[in-house]
Amino acid sequence: MASACFFLLQNYNEKELVNIGCGEDISIKDLALTIKKVVGFEGELTFDTSKPDGTPRKLLSMDKLHGLGWKHQIELEAGIKRVYKERT
Repeated sequence: MASACFFLLQNYNEKELVNIGCGEDISIKDLALTIKKVVGFEGELTFDTSKPDGTPRKLLSMDKLHGLGWKHQIELEAGIKRVYKERT
């Protein structure tokens, strides 16, 4: 996110909002399983499927930011690994 913000400070001077992200959607379950894998958690994850599962889609359009020439450089799992490694 810092990279995108820095890029926008240098290359964007409009009033419209710009979405920052990777342009890919991930479910809460898949995110939890990715974190489980990265941290080496060997326990079981349980999901209460009787509860609402939240917003069906959370993906925002990255067209404006990509059109300006910026694209994320770190994939989600690699970013989680990097942050986890720095904290342990």
